Amino acid sequence: MWRNHLILTLRMLARNKLYAFVNLFGLALGLAACLLILIYVRYESSYDSALPDAERVFQLQNWFIAGDQGPAGGNTMTSFASGTALRKDFPEIETLVYVGNNQPVIVQDGEASISKNFYFTDGPLFDVLRFPFLHGDRRSSLSAPGQMVLTESEARRRFGTSDALERTLTLMIAGEPVDYRVSGVIRDPPRNSHISLSIVARYDPQAFWAGSNFITDWLPKNGWVYLKLRPGADVERIRGRMPAWEKRNIPDQLVGGQRENPGDTNDWKLVNVRDIHLGEAQSAAGKPGNDPGAIAAMALVGLLMLFMAIVNFTNLATARAGQRAREVALRKVVGASRRQLIAQFLGESILLATVAMVVALAMAEAALPFLNAFLDSDIALTYWGTDGVLLPAVLLVLLVGGVAGSYPAFYLSRFQPASVLKANRSTAEPSGSGRLRNMLVLVQFSVAIGLIACTAIIHAQSEYARTTDPGYRRDGLIQIGNMYRRAILPVADSLIREIKGIDGVSAAGRSTIGIATFGMENMSLTAPGAAESVELELHRVDPNFFETIGIDLVAGRGFAEGRAMDDATVDAFSETPEADAASLARRGYSVILNAAAARRLGYADPRQAIGKVLKADDGDVEANGQTPVTVIGVVGDSRFRSIREPIAPTVFSRDRQAPGWLLVRYSGSPHRVRARIQAAWKRLAPDVPFEADYGEDIIGKLYAAESARAWIFTGFATLAVLIGCLGLFGLAAFSAERRTREIGIRKVLGARTPDIVRLLLWQFSRPVLLANLIAWPVAWWAMRDWLNGFDDRIALTPLPFLGAGLLALVIAAATMSGHAVRAARTRPVHALRYE
Repeated sequence: MWRNHLILTLRMLARNKLYAFVNLFGLALGLAACLLILIYVRYESSYDSALPDAERVFQLQNWFIAGDQGPAGGNTMTSFASGTALRKDFPEIETLVYVGNNQPVIVQDGEASISKNFYFTDGPLFDVLRFPFLHGDRRSSLSAPGQMVLTESEARRRFGTSDALERTLTLMIAGEPVDYRVSGVIRDPPRNSHISLSIVARYDPQAFWAGSNFITDWLPKNGWVYLKLRPGADVERIRGRMPAWEKRNIPDQLVGGQRENPGDTNDWKLVNVRDIHLGEAQSAAGKPGNDPGAIAAMALVGLLMLFMAIVNFTNLATARAGQRAREVALRKVVGASRRQLIAQFLGESILLATVAMVVALAMAEAALPFLNAFLDSDIALTYWGTDGVLLPAVLLVLLVGGVAGSYPAFYLSRFQPASVLKANRSTAEPSGSGRLRNMLVLVQFSVAIGLIACTAIIHAQSEYARTTDPGYRRDGLIQIGNMYRRAILPVADSLIREIKGIDGVSAAGRSTIGIATFGMENMSLTAPGAAESVELELHRVDPNFFETIGIDLVAGRGFAEGRAMDDATVDAFSETPEADAASLARRGYSVILNAAAARRLGYADPRQAIGKVLKADDGDVEANGQTPVTVIGVVGDSRFRSIREPIAPTVFSRDRQAPGWLLVRYSGSPHRVRARIQAAWKRLAPDVPFEADYGEDIIGKLYAAESARAWIFTGFATLAVLIGCLGLFGLAAFSAERRTREIGIRKVLGARTPDIVRLLLWQFSRPVLLANLIAWPVAWWAMRDWLNGFDDRIALTPLPFLGAGLLALVIAAATMSGHAVRAARTRPVHALRYE
């Protein structure tokens, strides 16, 4: 019986080649898109799931509590002191380590280099993050300061082999060379890990940070704290005890002349390592995370693509079903039961779905390398195991085949042989099937129009983010790092003078903030007469910074050379840094605010802030008290980070040592200017690697994820329209064929070709037009929610919605017009002889 059903199905497909192609190709496209999105969503949700004991590994995150200072926000970094206190008070913790990203200069064979994925740790990090070892012993690899672990690729790059045990690398620490011994080599962490590693070195933070408040201060967010709980430990119980832990451990400190507790404005949370990548806290993450809302949206798009493919399949199956009335009648006459007919039609549908799935898997295999290259991921399409797609593929085949085949199966099997044969009909259009098809087309194009509108808005916002005015001139800028290195400081002034003399360079200035840089300091300022202090970002600059980057002065003046009060430098390498800091705190210094900081301090007009003497919690406040700082200028607001983040209220001070970024304003050939800057750098600072990027390139990388998301949506919106058009194409062909006699009669009665074309186009244009009424409000609601995640955003106008509806209508009309024109041009004599 099944062999007979298979033969009948193949004959039916051979007789209707266009129907078979449209049905199979449309369904295969939808299934392929659904599978790709399925494995992408699973990949994004699987970060660090493969780590042994991942359920017991946590990151301690520092959260800012919403209040007058600003909205709530999470930071993956926290203070060293918080980790020390957590280890002391919770015996449930098996291992806790602190990890810092200091990026020292590495000297090997006389060549200096920097690894951006270099980390210092104070303990056995790989007992917590158990990446597999190739060489060395996990338990002893980071057992003492002076040891380091390399990844396999880093070992091969530096030593030509993965077996680099007992090799040494020289690190420049505080200007002095220190040899570190390779004690282990691990496999490269997978790309679906929240952290990128190349080198991890063990150090002693007590010795490294001797003389500073690094060990005891709770406010700085200067590293990551990881911990592993003991087997059986209840993390929820620990979380419940953490508020009391904060009150017990966090000391008060003097801020703005008043004693305050960092625990009043900050909170600490334990986040499982598997939840970091899609977690709420993304600031200062070891690797850029992803938005769980975007992942959920992608999953929804995948389901919508599958739904559209099923709708297409069902529509075409329903349309063709009525043409098999005589076949069903004859089979019933010769003894076929209704159950056998249902099985036949469901079997045909499942067979078509199976063939489509095979094609879809081939499409997914072919598209996956391009998707990986585009997303910089290593997604794999596996068939077996818990991560395999074989079981989901089988379930999809049964679901699609069953849903699409159920209507024709149960409808056709009800035909009465006498009525069909008596009427001498080969077709039998079911009552209401036309309305069903129109409804399905309506829903299908609602999805397509919604995706087109969303795609247009996402592209517009991405372009706006990339091109909107950030408050400075980012074109014609080169950003150079490593200016804070000790080896640079003696030659920094000479280097900047030489760079300024390069043909095409118009200005050069230093700062601790650059384009899309994320390190920050905070300073609390108290305005005269204010009861509470205001916490602001602190950035240290030189007098040329504002002119170089193009930030406008809106009130007052800038920093000037030769004015002692403008200089807030404390020589970190002097013999008496504490005494120097105390002297500066007693004397005071000048600062510049941005407009947001002036408003936060209570000055509606920037000119009101000029000359005001504020009190700052600068340096060791317990020893030095409050530092008087005088506002000499106010500059315009500028956005150095993503457009998703609000502009930070910022205070600027002048510093001759701390600024680690050099901004260079140039004109002319960017490559020639960069090459000459590099030559000057190599001549004056050969022991410090030269790292420079163009401002526009940095902005491109900053919004690369947004741009990639926009193009992914573009691809799937295009597929949605294509699937919808395939369905319309098949339905238009069916409709034109079914109405051949009607068209002939209309032409005999005087209808012209344009009249017939309009008639046929209007039949399918109506559901496309009505689809806008469903698509527009849904897309508007989704995009309003998405745009609210940006601090600065485009206006949500009707234009993208109207454009999406018009585009869908034009594409639908173009898809159907060929069949309409061909049917309208048929000679009446041939049309009236039809059937």
